Amino acid sequence: MSAFRTLDDAEPRGKRVLLRVDLNVPVEDGRVADTTRIDRVVPTIREIAEKGGRVILLAHFGRPKGKRVESESLKVVVPALAQALGREVRFAEDCVGDQASAAVSALSDGDVLLLENTRFHAGEEKNDADFARALAANGDLYVNDAFSAAHRAHASTEGIAHVLPAFAGRAMQAELDALTKALEHPERPVCAVVGGAKVSTKLDLLENLVSKVDSLVIGGGMANTFLHAIGVSVGKSLAERDLAATALRIIDKAKTTNCAIVLPVDATVAEKFEANAPHHEYGVDAIPDEGMILDVGSLSVDRVRATIADAKTLVWNGPLGAFEKTPFDKGTVEAARYAAERTRAGALVSIAGGGDTVSALNHAGVAEDFSYVSTAGGAFLEWLEGKSLPGVEALRR
Repeated sequence: MSAFRTLDDAEPRGKRVLLRVDLNVPVEDGRVADTTRIDRVVPTIREIAEKGGRVILLAHFGRPKGKRVESESLKVVVPALAQALGREVRFAEDCVGDQASAAVSALSDGDVLLLENTRFHAGEEKNDADFARALAANGDLYVNDAFSAAHRAHASTEGIAHVLPAFAGRAMQAELDALTKALEHPERPVCAVVGGAKVSTKLDLLENLVSKVDSLVIGGGMANTFLHAIGVSVGKSLAERDLAATALRIIDKAKTTNCAIVLPVDATVAEKFEANAPHHEYGVDAIPDEGMILDVGSLSVDRVRATIADAKTLVWNGPLGAFEKTPFDKGTVEAARYAAERTRAGALVSIAGGGDTVSALNHAGVAEDFSYVSTAGGAFLEWLEGKSLPGVEALRR
């Protein structure tokens, strides 16, 4: 049994179901430019509607800071949402008050209604109890399908769950199942791949992972900080040299927890940070003074592949190099494709997340081959950091 209440525990027929979704999508020229987040919540909306529930969607859009800003109205999302669902989506000009209640009262079983941006009200981000009750007044049940907003203790993500019977939607359930499988009850050995530019943005993540995983591959710019910390000259590479003591502390903690830290042994180096800049592979003990490490080298990719080969579970956050610029995408692409190959073969459970990570896996053409790819960003990171997420905790049995 899941640790969380899900739609399997709910009976939506004839009920007003307040469904929190993430519709904070990119809009260009008055049209939704990327429907990924919409597509993720379609199964939950459809299921509730097909079971005879009256679906009332709650969502935020942009950062209007508690005031009505017409350029941040959710009305722009309605056509894309209706197209994805294959059914009419009604719209109300507010999420509380007379306009909202009138729109809700006009619903029949199976109808779908989108309420206006919750962040048009200051009570949303303050998690104001009165505002949460005002939202709840339009529903009989509450379903949260917005894991990406679950790290925020806002009225529509956390407060309302204490007023109405609360359940996880299918996208939320899939995310929680994947993350639980990755870190709380994983099949061992567990390997984590952590990359990206800076150690400073992922300190809590690294500190938590070394006590949870069996091996930790460190790549990207943050690997340069670790190499500098252990006495390796990294030339003009991006490195947070003032965090050397922090890097050494993480290395020491890993020793006490029996977590093997895998750092690059060679690197692809250039003197300019631009696509197709003249480049050469060097061992990390021979980085030129004028050189910048822009990717892991061939030997390092072999080490990463070997580490993944030994694992039964993989957690991935961040690229191994400057993957946006060829040929410095090679390390990330080769490692990602190997992880995908192992996943397809049934030998690996692979969980990945974070904006750059999703972009890198799409670039490598393997996002569909991983066991689960999270688009949640901050919430995904905070879960990996071992932090409790208010919107998730409110759904526990």
